[in-house]
Amino acid sequence: MVRRFTHVIGFDDAPFDRGHRGDVPVIGAVYSGARLEGVLSGKVRRDGANATRVLAGMVRQSRFRAHLKLVLLQGIALAGFNVVDLAGLHRALGIPVLVVVRKRPNFERIRRALLEHVPGGARKWRLVERAGPVERCGNVYVQRAGITPADAARALAALSVSSNLPEPLRTAHLVAGGIARGESRHRA
Repeated sequence: MVRRFTHVIGFDDAPFDRGHRGDVPVIGAVYSGARLEGVLSGKVRRDGANATRVLAGMVRQSRFRAHLKLVLLQGIALAGFNVVDLAGLHRALGIPVLVVVRKRPNFERIRRALLEHVPGGARKWRLVERAGPVERCGNVYVQRAGITPADAARALAALSVSSNLPEPLRTAHLVAGGIARGESRHRA
């Protein structure tokens, strides 16, 4: 069976200064096909442990919840090292979760940073490991929960209009940057 991902939300965090402590804005861009339907906003703790709970809550409390078919994340962690539990988010929402990144992550560097510098780093590293392998999918890399490689490739092909990143992630990135810095910077 070919799954259709007609209603999708993409999440990205806002940029923050290196010395920032506390909460970081997170933006969710909701798409119906190629059309932006709405924007959600929330906050997660810098290097904290609440990303999964906050994202699930944002989706559950939104008017878009009933129609969503897929959650996209731009990386497995928000606000530094606030690692998302992919399987946990998938279970909490009952819809597939797909992490999308441009480049293959350097897991040894991430592991060292988590274990040597981040409070709760061992637990966070276990979440990264449990998320499964990073797989090439077209021009990007993905980690996935509740979605097959073939469906992930179809969803990304349908949602990637003006770059290798799907539009819900591009939009979330641009909005988050505009909120945090007054205007968006860097490519999305």
